[in-house]
Amino acid sequence: MEGLTLSPALILVVVILFYLVTSIQILNEYERGVIFRLGKLLPQPKGPGVVFVFRPIDRIVRISLRTVVHDVPPQDIISRDNVSVKVNAVVYFRVVDPRRAVVEVENYMYATSQLAQTTLRSVLGQAELDDLLSERDRLNQQLQQILDNQTDPWGIKVSAVEVKHVDLPQDMQRAMARQAEAEREKRAKIIHAEGELIASDKLAQAAAVLNREPMAITLRYLQTLTDIAAEQNSTIVFPLPIELMRVVGNIGQPRG
Repeated sequence: MEGLTLSPALILVVVILFYLVTSIQILNEYERGVIFRLGKLLPQPKGPGVVFVFRPIDRIVRISLRTVVHDVPPQDIISRDNVSVKVNAVVYFRVVDPRRAVVEVENYMYATSQLAQTTLRSVLGQAELDDLLSERDRLNQQLQQILDNQTDPWGIKVSAVEVKHVDLPQDMQRAMARQAEAEREKRAKIIHAEGELIASDKLAQAAAVLNREPMAITLRYLQTLTDIAAEQNSTIVFPLPIELMRVVGNIGQPRG
């Protein structure tokens, strides 16, 4: 049996088919392909779907368009009022221009991470400790605007920056706890004083009414006696005012 021989034409067809198959690239919906042809950047990125990359003439760089959630590691920051704290944050960003993300910066992920760290230290270092704790929304917006402006030439859109945690020293935590306790005590004393003021005002009004109406004092006295008489577990000696005796003495006397 004679050996099988392949014609040069068949070999060429097989090589071409193999080359075409290996040149097929499939990009997902969230991916774009930045293609360099003989070192020159093509005008538009390719994808999604099937893309032909004819190596070694072409070189493709895959870029994801999904939002990246980057956790900024804790940064040592000295606030404007000279308090040393550790602050970490999270940055949300995505690629909006794949061509610039490849051409304008070597590694956009690393560059954005380093820029977020330096911006975090710079912006929060200009704020006081109370602002770090109470004005976090304003600081987040300021950080987002600065990062978005600085990453725009790279084709990066920073959508949000959130300061996650502010780690205070132990002595500062104790001082703030004492301050919060003092504030609560102050509010309690103010509320108690306001209650005393309202009560004294009402008592003054009641005293004015009783002063104008002597019979009202007598009725109040009798009401007090009735309340005490309801308690049968003790003997109470209650003095009678002269005004009450006069009222009782006048009962039954014929009117002139």
